[in-house]
Amino acid sequence: MTQPLSAIEIDDLRAFAGMMIPASAAYGVPGADDPTIFADILANLGRDRDDIAAALRRLKELAGGVAFSTLPAERRRFVGEALRVEGGLPLAAITRVVLLCYYRDDRVMGSLGQEPRPPFPKGHTVEQGDWSLLDPVKKRPPLWRRIP
Repeated sequence: MTQPLSAIEIDDLRAFAGMMIPASAAYGVPGADDPTIFADILANLGRDRDDIAAALRRLKELAGGVAFSTLPAERRRFVGEALRVEGGLPLAAITRVVLLCYYRDDRVMGSLGQEPRPPFPKGHTVEQGDWSLLDPVKKRPPLWRRIP
């Protein structure tokens, strides 16, 4: 059974999420560290919890063994960038959860001109693009092998 995040890990995750997506007065949107959005993030760690905990441990290591959230802003940016450059599954897990929760917030969807609602049953209109961009993919040989 996975352990819940510690208070320090939660603070570090909030600081990292806020750094990933800061609030913008220009667009009238909250950051990913907004209390409502962050509560959604915590509630939806699910299967990614262990990878997120690993990313938070790595942030602490990159920070020299201190909590990421306690670092000065410039040092926090440097450590966050170092984790981004390393990449990997733990970072992908944090990114996935933060983005999914952020972009389902009604305030964020409204700022994007989207009606804050689920996509179904009404659906959303998607602007048509240039389908010829898929031609190289269509010409590529199959990536699987046929089973007799």
